Amino acid sequence: MIPSPKKLQNLPPYIFGRIKSLGLEAASNKLDVIDLSMGNPDLPTPQPIIDRLVDTVSHHPRTHRYPQAKGMPKFRSAVSVWMKKRFDVELNPEQEVCSLIGSKEGIANLCQSYLKAGDIALVTSPCYPVHFYGVVLAQAIPYLLPINAQNNYLPELEKIPEKIARRAKILFLNYPNNPTTATIEDIAYLKEVIRFAKKYGILVCYDNAYSEIAFDGYEPGSFFQIPGSRDVGLEFHSFSKTYNMAGWRIGWACGPEKLLGPLVKFKSYIDYGAPTFIQLSAVKALEIWPGCVRELVGTYQRRRDYLHEGLTSLGWNVKKPKATMYLWAEIPDPYKKLGSLKFCEKLIKETGIALSPGVGFGEAGEGFVRFALVTRDSRFYDLLVRLKKFQGVSGVTIREPKITKGDEKVLS
Repeated sequence: MIPSPKKLQNLPPYIFGRIKSLGLEAASNKLDVIDLSMGNPDLPTPQPIIDRLVDTVSHHPRTHRYPQAKGMPKFRSAVSVWMKKRFDVELNPEQEVCSLIGSKEGIANLCQSYLKAGDIALVTSPCYPVHFYGVVLAQAIPYLLPINAQNNYLPELEKIPEKIARRAKILFLNYPNNPTTATIEDIAYLKEVIRFAKKYGILVCYDNAYSEIAFDGYEPGSFFQIPGSRDVGLEFHSFSKTYNMAGWRIGWACGPEKLLGPLVKFKSYIDYGAPTFIQLSAVKALEIWPGCVRELVGTYQRRRDYLHEGLTSLGWNVKKPKATMYLWAEIPDPYKKLGSLKFCEKLIKETGIALSPGVGFGEAGEGFVRFALVTRDSRFYDLLVRLKKFQGVSGVTIREPKITKGDEKVLS
């Protein structure tokens, strides 16, 4: 038998695959599954973006050919215009923007282009999984930085041992944060990040995938709005959540050429970039911003408010998030001893509710689960009714949601 590569053997089982298989098993047993385990938008891509795709594919056959690895000029120009409009950040579209086949791909390839065996990367725990697995696949070593309510979900850089800081090559930051929904309220923290990164020669990978999914007047910023950030950082953006384009696989990385160059070079050897017709559709998305995004955010805010109210009434400890499309909830006391994975397995087998176990995002996520706001309003009512029965809660009435026109047309 040919052995599997050691770097794959070192990967732990992918917990989300386990939840997915349990969901399929439950469905095959005629159990009605409510799947909130993955941040997979249920709402359709805005029609102008679809129209642009159809027109491009139908009438512009040259867009069926190989694309440019770092992205076509029109796409990179549209990104630079958007960054200026949204954050007042200046980017040279020729040298400081690179298209990605989704930001997940970009972050994984960043690890391959910057890390070698034995290097250290500073990774929060919990974290978006590719921040951890990308490091492991590059045969480098993740050094975990616990984030929790006690430290406001911000890595405590001052607690990193000197010998670790000197070996570190990359620091991953992701705000608004997946899975915890945390936000950065004080830019003084980012100034400290920049000081730390400059001192030790560390690249800051700022994952800004949720910059546009924010509520209650909160407006997430760009890392590049902070003085000195261009000396140490790259920023990653995604169309997946902002425009319901998760399956289209398109995003971008941006930053100074000297830092972006290694990623661009590495990608040029392994892929041809995102398809041209997808890039042109993404250009349309950036052009129609923020109109369609406001409606999307309104939907997520309505779902957030309703689910938060219902979970709180059932005794869950969950903070109402200012951003992202998730709720990060502490497992109720009677079930904490199970651990998050066993709890999620029990929940899906007995109720058909699929959630993400906190431990799947890192050991510091144990004791929590993540709810993704990715089903129509009436299904959240069904979920709360099932949870009430599952928990054996009495004396609580679950309020039925006000069904918004068109809500029942979303993907089930």
